[in-house]
Amino acid sequence: MGRLALMAGVSIVSALAVVGYYRFTQSAPAPAAAPQLASSASRSVQTVMVTPPAQPLTSDEGARGAAAAAVPAAAAPAAAAPTAVAAAAPTYPPPAPRAPAIRGVSDSEIRFGIAAPFSGPAKELGRQMKLGLDTAFGAINDAGGINGRQLRLVAVDDGYEPNRTLGAMKQLVEKDGVFGIVGNVGTPTATIALPYALQQRMVFFGAFTGAGLLRRDPPDRYVFNYRASYAEETEATVNYLVKVRRLKPEQIAVFAQQDGYGDSGYAGVVKAVRALNGDPEKILRLNYKREAPMDVDNAVNALRAHKGPIKAVIMVPTYRAAARFIEKTRDLYPAMIYTNVSFVGSTALAEELKLLGPKYTEGIIVTQVVPALDGYSSFVLDYKKALAQEFPGEAADYVSLEGYTTGNLLAEGLRRAGPDVDTEKLVDALESLRNYDTGLGTRLAFGRTEHQASHKIWGTQLTAEGRYQPFDMQ
Repeated sequence: MGRLALMAGVSIVSALAVVGYYRFTQSAPAPAAAPQLASSASRSVQTVMVTPPAQPLTSDEGARGAAAAAVPAAAAPAAAAPTAVAAAAPTYPPPAPRAPAIRGVSDSEIRFGIAAPFSGPAKELGRQMKLGLDTAFGAINDAGGINGRQLRLVAVDDGYEPNRTLGAMKQLVEKDGVFGIVGNVGTPTATIALPYALQQRMVFFGAFTGAGLLRRDPPDRYVFNYRASYAEETEATVNYLVKVRRLKPEQIAVFAQQDGYGDSGYAGVVKAVRALNGDPEKILRLNYKREAPMDVDNAVNALRAHKGPIKAVIMVPTYRAAARFIEKTRDLYPAMIYTNVSFVGSTALAEELKLLGPKYTEGIIVTQVVPALDGYSSFVLDYKKALAQEFPGEAADYVSLEGYTTGNLLAEGLRRAGPDVDTEKLVDALESLRNYDTGLGTRLAFGRTEHQASHKIWGTQLTAEGRYQPFDMQ
């Protein structure tokens, strides 16, 4: 009995100890929470759920677990249950932001596009313009490129037909992914290409056209021209004919393509005649259609039917139409002065006329927007050297010289834009170009309100042998 009483007493004491322990754990203060970083503009705080991984039970732990089941869950250590805590994001420095991809620009190259005629009656203009650009780009690439990048030119044929130009432009931009457009050929095609390029906010540089639509006042931000305008060329020609050759304004006719190209040249003649107190209404305009350059009969008939002597014809054509018109009228008017704007394609025109004979060649005038090929200026010598190196066997040509000039001028803008080039930086760099001396014989400049680098006109005249000789138009 004594032993039973002793065991009962021990059981009572044990029970009282368990109850006391239980009450003590319920009234003890909760452990302090982990410190949390304050939120700020420079450091974010992220809340995460931290759940410790489940531990596998051993056989001994399983036996003890059955006994522990009688203890309330609240008495278990706090770390055993999932707990929501505020954890600060790692304080590692953020990664450097990746520069957005620039279409047509990679670590190794800058890609430009040209839409021009490489087929059809004006194909020689496109071929020569591309040849000049490729010569400039090739020489630049041989010297290490621009800020470590090579310049590449992608060409698409539009045949000098406006209805093909939009497709050509879309291919260059959307398929070939060019950075900008350089050296596009033609005015009627520019009426389609230019709005598309402006919509894309891409640089439209150095087009082979002197049309006014590329020379707005103030200028379109993304449009830059190297060359003088058709209006400037024809104005210089009118002044030469009136002031040097002593013709009357009404003795001058205009033979022009019946589109925006011809209209631009004709507008220059009208402006010049008005400035000389002449009557623009008396100017005889003779037209031909772009799609039929060999059909000049209507123009010839209109010239023959005109009352009053015509002593000079200012021509705004392509080379085949010009040669055909001269062929049809030379015998009728042996003393006629024929002049052409630079877009005619000087070499191609000379080749066409030489096939007809010396009398059709001698004395034909072409105004130029680059200096004479036979000269010895530094720039022309550099061009001939680069042409011989990049394209052995190709002859120097006024159109390819213009392409070479255009390519080098664009490259100077790219150099100034720096290694992180994009369209806006290139535009800003070009607009900062002042008093740039390339050795052309005239200094080049752009500005925020001046997007035509040159206003210089050179005069050239064919000999009977078909060689161009420079002459002073002043």
